[in-house]
Amino acid sequence: MNLLLVSVILLWAIVLGLLVVVAALARQIGVLHERIAPVGALATGRGPDVGESVPPLTGRLLDGGTFELAEPLQAGARLRMLLFVSAACPVCKKLIPLAKDFARSEQVQVVFVGDAEPEEQHAFVKRHGLSGFAFINGPEVGMTFRVERLPYAVLIDGRGVIASKGLVNSREHLESLVIAQETGFASVQDYLAARTAAE
Repeated sequence: MNLLLVSVILLWAIVLGLLVVVAALARQIGVLHERIAPVGALATGRGPDVGESVPPLTGRLLDGGTFELAEPLQAGARLRMLLFVSAACPVCKKLIPLAKDFARSEQVQVVFVGDAEPEEQHAFVKRHGLSGFAFINGPEVGMTFRVERLPYAVLIDGRGVIASKGLVNSREHLESLVIAQETGFASVQDYLAARTAAE
C-alpha cells in the first residue's frame, strides 16, 4: 500500500511538472509570435513599379481571343490580379484553389498567365478547373513584368494602375497584396519599414 501511494504521488508530480513545461512553452510561442513580423508577398524591384500604369499590352488567351491588360474590370470586381503559374510548379498547384477562393471573397478578377504549349495549358486548365477564368498564354506578359519565379502576382486597381505585386505561395501572401493596396504601401515590407521608422 505504501508503494502504491508513493507511485501515485510521483505520477502526480510528473503530471504537474509537464503542465509547467507546457505553460512555459506556450508562453515562449506567444513571445515568438509577437516578435516575428507578418510576412507578405515578396516584392521584387524589377518590371513596372507599383503606382505606374499597366503597360498597354495585349495577351493571347488560350481560347484564341485576346485580353487587354488595361481593359476595364469585369462587373462586380474591384481589383484585377494577374497570377503567373505553370504546370511544372508544385506551389502553383497548391495556390490555385486558394486563389479561386480568394477571388470570390475579395471581389478580385483573377487572370491566370502562363507560357507553355497550348495542349499542356489546356490540360492544366482542365485539371485545375480554370475554364471560367481568363488564361493568357505566351511570354509577352511575363517578360513585361520581369517574372523570374513562380507563382507571382500583380494586383491592378480599377484605374489600370499597379497596386502591388510579388511572389506568393499562400493565402496570406495573396491577402497581403490587397492590404498593401488598401494601406497605400507598395508591399508589406515597406509598411513594416515605415512602422519601424516611426517607432
